[in-house]
Amino acid sequence: MIKRFPAAVLVAVLAVVASSAGAGQTVILVRHAEKADQSKDPPLSEAGRARAGALAALLARAGVAAVYASEYQRTIQTAEPLAAALKLAVQTIPAADSAGLADRLRSCHADAVVLVVGHSNTLPDLMRRLGHEMTETIDDNDYGNVFVLVPRPGRPPAVIRFRY
Repeated sequence: MIKRFPAAVLVAVLAVVASSAGAGQTVILVRHAEKADQSKDPPLSEAGRARAGALAALLARAGVAAVYASEYQRTIQTAEPLAAALKLAVQTIPAADSAGLADRLRSCHADAVVLVVGHSNTLPDLMRRLGHEMTETIDDNDYGNVFVLVPRPGRPPAVIRFRY
């Protein structure tokens, strides 16, 4: 089930989820922000840095306890403003290791709110590994989606999708 909500509603939902003891893991997934060029490992463009700042402002009070990104500088740079604001390290996992990341999220952050910054071609697989039953498509030129997987005991997670 996918629900679309304004960003303000998301922050309210996450605050409730984060404050509920034993509520289960909530995973926030975003694609990296706009890249400067088409090279193998480009940094963020000026627009990408602005988007990363907007993401940090959006999620600053969402109860994020851990931040993950792939090994590429565009994902790390997207995650850094929020991680810095929360005094968290950006933990890196290879982009090709969705299975390992899903296992790590389950074992290390079972009852936490976690941000994962990935890629248009890695996030759909990770969502599936975390129980999302639908296949999501993220266009190569689309940088503004946020997917929030909210736990539902005994059922697949609810997915809240919005743009920022």
